[in-house]
Amino acid sequence: MKTSGNTMLITGGGSGIGRELALRFNALGNTVIVAGRRMEPLEETIAGQHDMHAMALDVEDPTAITTFAERVVAEHSRLNVLINNAGIMRREDLTSTHDIIDAEQTIVTNLLGPIRLTNALTDHLVNQPYAAIVNVSSGLAFVPLSGTPTYNATKAAIHSYTISLREQLKGKVELIELAPPAVQTELTPGQSTREGYMPLNDYMEEVMTLFQKQPTPKEILVENVKFLRWAERDGHFDQAVEMLSKM
Repeated sequence: MKTSGNTMLITGGGSGIGRELALRFNALGNTVIVAGRRMEPLEETIAGQHDMHAMALDVEDPTAITTFAERVVAEHSRLNVLINNAGIMRREDLTSTHDIIDAEQTIVTNLLGPIRLTNALTDHLVNQPYAAIVNVSSGLAFVPLSGTPTYNATKAAIHSYTISLREQLKGKVELIELAPPAVQTELTPGQSTREGYMPLNDYMEEVMTLFQKQPTPKEILVENVKFLRWAERDGHFDQAVEMLSKM
């Protein structure tokens, strides 16, 4: 993946990892469009920056995604990199029958959203030079945290979907998976100051170093996530599940 001279669309660009990806790729010489539900945090991301743009997008609405894709291509015809970063993480108690609205919303946002947006932009991307799609999964795609079962499942699905998409778009669009460990962001309340989580700046420094490797790794894995990514292969999967459950 080229790391400069691109026109990039990053969902969930109003905070956390999405905002940092946007700012750091922009600093490398890319035009960056950040998208999300609310314009205010997106405007904060792009404030004072050159070649950065903000566009509202509700990834839960399939009609809105189609309309958005048409607009972003019309306004940014050189768009060649899509980073599917937007996501939500909610705790669920599965020990009794309950309202599954959190599970349903998590599936729509974390799985259907990236699938729908990727699909809406595929015909455009396959005709762009140096086209790439980056799908953000999680270390929890490989070892589940018992308190967030649907989140884990959507990220495991994104991992699998990315592999299939990579094979189908081989030679046309480069597919990269970014799998974060527990990082200090506001993905969940209080997470940005939670002990034991990786500081956001430290995470991003390592991530951007990996993005600039040539060739770009198929999976962007910082050292802190490798314990989860390779747990099954290395024979400590059950130990990792138990460890996460105690957190």
